[in-house]
Amino acid sequence: MTKSNMKKRTSKAEWLEAALSVLEGEGVTAVKVERLAKGLNTSRSGFYWHFQDRAELLKEMLAYWRTEYTETVIKNGKQLDVAPEKRLYMVMEMIEKHALDRYEVHMRAWADHDPEAEAVLTDVYRQRFEYIRSIFSEMGFSGCDLEMRTRLWLCYATHGKSMFKQDSCDEGEDLIKIRHAILTS
Repeated sequence: MTKSNMKKRTSKAEWLEAALSVLEGEGVTAVKVERLAKGLNTSRSGFYWHFQDRAELLKEMLAYWRTEYTETVIKNGKQLDVAPEKRLYMVMEMIEKHALDRYEVHMRAWADHDPEAEAVLTDVYRQRFEYIRSIFSEMGFSGCDLEMRTRLWLCYATHGKSMFKQDSCDEGEDLIKIRHAILTS
């Protein structure tokens, strides 16, 4: 086989990102090995280097989404010695800059009919809630005020873009500043 005919080697992360993109576009039923291989311009055999089968791919997708779209934020070392107000702002910027809310609606749809996906989604939402709640608590909020700020923040962070398409306001820095000011005052 000549070098030009050889298919490229595809990393596990590339397979997972491709699978998440298909999930986003067409739902979990469209996540198929052949489809992913074609989209990645590689062979199906490369898939089996990383995954035993489609079921393992789906399980790994959930783990990858948890790690890359939640735990990387929560465990970000740059936030350790930062005041809670600044930490909250940093999280908001990370979500915006890296589109960490990109798959929320699609994960929810998957979880609505798959118990394993539902268990992961529930745990991810719990982790997020506890993390954001701890930040607001550090700011001095308590009781119902603490709970409502946490819920409002999480609802907007996870579903804001899917509900409110970019219209008159630029979603970037301006809305982050406004949201941050409202929720921390």
